[in-house]
Amino acid sequence: SAATGAEVFYKRENLQVTGSFKARGALHKLLSIDSQSRSAGVVAASSGNHGAAVAWAAARLGCPATVYVPNHASPAKIEAIRSYGARVHLHGADCLESESRAREHGARKGLPYISPYNDIEVMRGQGSVGVELERQLDNLDAVFIALGGGGLIGGVGTYLKETCPETEIIACSPERSPAMHRCLEAGKIIEVPCHDTLSDGTAGGVEAGSVTFEVCQRVVDRSLLVSEKEIRDCTADHIARHHQLIEGAAGVAIAGWRQIASEFAGKRVAIVICGANIGIDTLRKVIG
Repeated sequence: SAATGAEVFYKRENLQVTGSFKARGALHKLLSIDSQSRSAGVVAASSGNHGAAVAWAAARLGCPATVYVPNHASPAKIEAIRSYGARVHLHGADCLESESRAREHGARKGLPYISPYNDIEVMRGQGSVGVELERQLDNLDAVFIALGGGGLIGGVGTYLKETCPETEIIACSPERSPAMHRCLEAGKIIEVPCHDTLSDGTAGGVEAGSVTFEVCQRVVDRSLLVSEKEIRDCTADHIARHHQLIEGAAGVAIAGWRQIASEFAGKRVAIVICGANIGIDTLRKVIG
């Protein structure tokens, strides 16, 4: 705040159960399924955080969970999923491929599939972040949120546009994996080349027919791209200043804020610190 002249607040989902905001959507979705249907188990696909959230929610509700993750997923996030009792299968080069296999498994076994973002109930659960922001902060001028599949910003944006439409919803994406950003530019869901990024929590493409796309079209006011250097610098600086771990996706939102902070002098903004689940190898790259 002192450096920019704005009043800046962090929404600390890095302190959330399972270490990210994803627990909100996973639990809400599982609670929306009748107990008999979920008793045989549920299936999910994830680069890590959603998988841990589904595993945690399933354990809390007493049902089995199977989670598919892409081959490049962080070992720390894979171990976190297993620690909650879920079975983990590695498959595919990105989230879209692991999602496809998970859906096939669910259809074959007759098990509900829990999407990381392409599900209205999951998005509604993530939207509880917006409910809390509106209750905790009056006269909020802008919210900065990392953009992956659109579930978090879609849920938060939908709520805030209803309750405080003057709040600007600003999406932040890594330059190396800007799938939803490019889809929004194109006005339709397209295939977007994506590459490895420090923001593994937002990495991967947008599923054809995703319910989040039209929601993002409605609620996202601005969409920014940030470089790997910006992600690294912002993540490292936050860890050093606040003595709390955050993951690369949270660094993306901070980096987006820093790009345009001068526009918000004298205003009140929130940055969603979406998670803390950073792998040790990625952490070395950030602080090394």
